[in-house]
Amino acid sequence: MAQTIQEIRDDFAFLDEWEDRYRYVIDLGEALPPFPDESRIDRFKVPGCVSQVWLTTDVGEGADPIVRFRGDSDAHIVRGLVAIVLALFSGQRASRIGEIDAEAVLRELGLDEHLSPQRANGLRSMVKRIKQDAAEALKQNA
Repeated sequence: MAQTIQEIRDDFAFLDEWEDRYRYVIDLGEALPPFPDESRIDRFKVPGCVSQVWLTTDVGEGADPIVRFRGDSDAHIVRGLVAIVLALFSGQRASRIGEIDAEAVLRELGLDEHLSPQRANGLRSMVKRIKQDAAEALKQNA
């Protein structure tokens, strides 16, 4: 079962060393559900990521639908970052996704200062794509 963002926060607070935190991020990525091969196509690729990242979006019913995301990457650390982003956004109402301050959460976890500029840009690209998909879901269901 996927970790919640609060469980991830709690685990990060417990781990003092960044080497342990990186290992934990990799473990989060390994715990992601298998990503279907048929979804590893350009349409689902997230632009702006150095490693390959795929993200699919499933929009529920209603004016403010619940939006679920699935994702994967070909890089271990990035796969863990995908898991963190999914814990933050997946399963939320589309309107709530637009309100979530992902940058603040990443700062709280210390990821903003411990990721390479390329990984940080990739993370921002994932968040941007998720917020765009949620905004589109609100427009379509309005």
